This record gives sequence, structure tokens and C-alpha cells, in this order.
Amino acid sequence: MAAELSTTININEPRWDQSTFVGRAKHFFTVTDPRNVLLTNEQLSQAHRIITDYKGVVSPGLTEDELWRAKYVFDSAFHPDTGEKMILIGRMSAQVPMNMTITGCMMTFYTTPAVLFWQWINQSFNAIVNYTNRSGDAPITVQLGAAYVSATTGAVATALGLNALTKHVSPLIGRFVPFAAVAAANCINIPLMRQELKHGIPITDENDNRLGESTKAAQQAISQVVVSRILMASPGMIPPFLMNHLEKKAFLKKFPWMSAPIQVSLVGFLVFATPLCCALFPQKSISVSRLEPELQQKIRASHPGVERVYFNKGL
Repeated sequence: MAAELSTTININEPRWDQSTFVGRAKHFFTVTDPRNVLLTNEQLSQAHRIITDYKGVVSPGLTEDELWRAKYVFDSAFHPDTGEKMILIGRMSAQVPMNMTITGCMMTFYTTPAVLFWQWINQSFNAIVNYTNRSGDAPITVQLGAAYVSATTGAVATALGLNALTKHVSPLIGRFVPFAAVAAANCINIPLMRQELKHGIPITDENDNRLGESTKAAQQAISQVVVSRILMASPGMIPPFLMNHLEKKAFLKKFPWMSAPIQVSLVGFLVFATPLCCALFPQKSISVSRLEPELQQKIRASHPGVERVYFNKGL
């Protein structure tokens, strides 16, 4: 008869050591697994039930591997701070298929109408992702609408401006315009869409006791997310060289409609770039001495032994 699963496994933390890049990479390869997009509501509910029950009762016959699988299914669909089920295309597991499609099309179609359309699609998608993966429990406000309009305007202006500048140079250079536009939009969209810079990120001690909200922690979190997102889009730098070569061949001259599917397929590097870039920075930790002075005083008065605090950086 199999021994009952221990109740001492800490499923509030990832399975692998998050102080190392390798541990974080293993974690995010699981979190961003595109196969999680195909999970049914019944499978999500089952994972939710296993994780909720495990805090008090171990499901009969449950193994450790099944518990961790349930945890990652649960984490892929439910927000870590609010517990709400996230919109499907906003989940990190949808990042690879969605970005492959959008990035491939942005690099294939770059006439003025196409730039307007695909940058709008991209920023609409980014707005959903940024809000879905925000840290803390900030509500929807008018500022989110302003962020969406600002990011879309910035991306379109960057793309159209660079398109105009590259009309008289090699077509290869023009293919890099979408990457520059996406990078510019991320610098606008993420800080505005995630309102922690205004309200602060909830911070806790190691026992998950809430100690307050910190804008300093928010600045660290958002700057790291911006860097990760720009690097995440970097596979878009590779297909232009390949496509520039392929379009001179007889196959694409005979079947030009194949250009878009091939371009989308080439952006498949995102399968690796997405989790690896998410893993660049530790998810949640900051020294008390780096917080705003008034919050430092509050923490040292109420929790004198606390030297590090924790938060959800968001993705």
C-alpha cells in the first residue's frame, strides 16, 4: 500500500530553487508551456481543488509529481495575488502562440495600413497581458485606458517614423522596424498599464504577512519586466536575415503567400526566449534598506528582525 503524501511540501513556492537562473528557467518553462492553453475548465477546476485541498487534506492516492503538476496548472490559470482565473490570452502560456502569430505578421506586412493594424493588435494584446500579469491587486482604472492609448500611439508613431526613414535603404533594415516599435511600446505600456508606480506593490515578510506597499519595489519590478519583455521579443531579430535570403529563392517567388506562415514559424524561437527571459531576474525579494524611508521605519518598528521583504514582481 503506497504511503500517504506528506503535507509538508511547500506548494506556495516553485518546485526548483529560485535563487539560481537554472531553477528559475525550469520554473518558467513549466509556467509558459503553450500546452496549458489547451486545458479545459474541468482540468483547471481539478487542479484548483487539489491545491486548495492540499492545505488541509491530501487527496487519496495523490503523488508528489501529480501535486506539482496540479500546482503548475493552477499557477498557469489563476492570478497569484487575487486568485481570480485569468483571461485565456493574457496567461503566460499563451505568450508563445500569440506572439509568434503577431510578430510574424508584423514582420511580413509593413505597408502603412498593415503597420497600423498589427501594431494596434499587438498593443491590445500587450495591454491584456500586462494587466493580467500585474503584481498586487490593483483594480481597473481610467489610467489603464490612457496606458493603452499611449502605448498604441507610441508604437504606431515609432513604426511609421522608422518605415519612412528606411524607404531608401535595404529592405532588410525595414524588417527590423517592428522590433524597434515593440521595444518602444513596452517602455510606455508596462509602466502605465501596471499601476504599482502610483499605488506601490504589496510587500510581505517571509511568512507572507503583509507589511505595506512600496513604490521602490515597484520601480525595481517594472524596470526588470521591461528589460525581460524587450529581450523576449529579440527572436524577431533573427527571421529578417533568413527571410531576406529565402525571398530571393524560386519557391517564395512562385508562392509568395507562404511568406507569412514561414515568418510565423521562424519566430518559434519564442518557445525558448519567453521562459529564459522571464527567468533573468529573481521574482520577489528586496532589502528593507532599499525601501522608502517611512516604510523602513514602519517595518523596523513593527517587525525589528526583518531585513528582507518579498513581493510578486509580475511578468
